[in-house]
Amino acid sequence: HIGMIGGIGPAATEFYYRNLVKAYKAANKKLELTIVHAEASDLINNITSNASDVQARLFLKMSQRLEKAGADVVVISSIAGHFCVSEFEALSPIPVINIIDALEFEFANKGLKKVGLLGHGVSMRSKLFGGISSAEIVVPLGDEFDCVNDEYIQMATTGKIGRRQREIFFLAGKNMCENQGAEIIVLAGTDLCLAFDGEECGFSVMDSALVHINAISNMKAKPDTNKAMHATSV
Repeated sequence: HIGMIGGIGPAATEFYYRNLVKAYKAANKKLELTIVHAEASDLINNITSNASDVQARLFLKMSQRLEKAGADVVVISSIAGHFCVSEFEALSPIPVINIIDALEFEFANKGLKKVGLLGHGVSMRSKLFGGISSAEIVVPLGDEFDCVNDEYIQMATTGKIGRRQREIFFLAGKNMCENQGAEIIVLAGTDLCLAFDGEECGFSVMDSALVHINAISNMKAKPDTNKAMHATSV
């Protein structure tokens, strides 16, 4: 029984839900899922003020509700929401399936040496919260970094994508590949599915949300612990 913290943002929640249904159906497994809603404005404010402990306590309340609803594990359907994942893992009464661990495994499994990140500024600036050691991380440079961050927040908040925003993300990815040597661009913001799904961007892309979803659908929880094991294969 999966408990999902959703709402950050709405498009990301729908993407996780739709693809979890697809993954479980493909594996001929029954999906049990409960979703609670988190406020994107709270997350953005706490990221801005670096209040990881405050956000972790908000997530704690949600994981407690999910546990009461019968959830065995909890998932944050937001990459930026993982800025407080260490604090949250220490508090959560049920195991947390961590996207950073899933990506670390995937980079190593594919033999990637250098990857570019697109997403919220906190994910890019921290190079995924210091949790990646299997590959070198590069991010947009200069004003392009701020532009990607600003447009990503706007898109995630509204759940809508405009042509100009898509062009900004595509150009940033292209620049990381051509100027910084990135082998692949990792969509380190779940709402980027709005920009990239069904579009030809001109470079290789890895959707971190799909990597996470694959880890969730293949996870095995350790008993009597707030950690979770997972296996990924793409």
